[in-house]
Amino acid sequence: MLDKVKSLIAEVEKATAKTNEEVENFRLKFVGRNNVINDLFEEFKKVAPEQKRELGPALNNLKNVAQSKLKELSGSIGSEGGSVEVDVTLPGTYASEGSIHPITQTRNRIIEIFERQGFNVEDGPEIDNDWNNFTALNFPENHPAREMQDTYFIEKNPDVLLRTHTSNVQTRLMNKKKPPIRAIMPGRVYRNEAISARAHCFFHQVEGLVVGENISFKDLKNTLYHFSKEMFGKNTKIRLRPSYFPFTEPSAEIDISCFICGGSGCKICKQTGWVEIAGSGMVDPNVLENCGIDSTKYSGFAFGMGIERVTMLKYQLDDLRLFSENDIRFLKQF
Repeated sequence: MLDKVKSLIAEVEKATAKTNEEVENFRLKFVGRNNVINDLFEEFKKVAPEQKRELGPALNNLKNVAQSKLKELSGSIGSEGGSVEVDVTLPGTYASEGSIHPITQTRNRIIEIFERQGFNVEDGPEIDNDWNNFTALNFPENHPAREMQDTYFIEKNPDVLLRTHTSNVQTRLMNKKKPPIRAIMPGRVYRNEAISARAHCFFHQVEGLVVGENISFKDLKNTLYHFSKEMFGKNTKIRLRPSYFPFTEPSAEIDISCFICGGSGCKICKQTGWVEIAGSGMVDPNVLENCGIDSTKYSGFAFGMGIERVTMLKYQLDDLRLFSENDIRFLKQF
């Protein structure tokens, strides 16, 4: 058995390899799971005790020599003077390319449309105080939106909260800038709601504000009519339904004619021929006064829409959760 070990050591020391296949064959024979050295160690268990003193070190030496030789052969492949078998006709491997998120695409398109109408883009903090988010906007102290089930309040400071709409940017803008004002406010907002296919605890809004002399409801209607035709198609019609918001008076919900069925009725418009896209109205005089603007001289209108809702309508999606789950299969479609 000792002669067999010495013979294998000599074989290992003389081994050479010019290809990856030859290196792999060497590994399988001397270092792999079922190699010849392991077989020798199994035989070693049956050797007489007086022979183990000489045979044991020889076996360990064979194992070490084989492992060192494998490293040497592996390093020689591809080094200078070695050879590498490469099939240059095979196609390359490319990293998958990303794309702009559908929410970002819609946001950019909305901004583009309103900028052409002379609107500036304004931004503000996502964490704000009660005054900018509620009080200045004419929300009564007992308004349901102030309750914990709708708003995320900061526990250590109940006057600080995560904004529930981007209207807080409107109040900040009116406090620091005097009319004329013409701006839109896109951004992320937060509501304490259960996550479902139609609702989420965070989403995106874009609100608009125009304040100046002799601003009328007709200006509001024309602005949103132009936006709807640009966003959803030139044949789009709009409808205004009376509604109520604390910060506007009069107020109206904005519907557009269903661009999927052309008004004949489908699951998108719930067989009505119309889909809601925004809330709007004339800025309440109390809001103007709260922000230091003379309501006897100036008037204005405001509107707000959910970017997710516009995106869902545009791409005919039926689950709000898709936008935030980062499923690459979904995002690749855009």
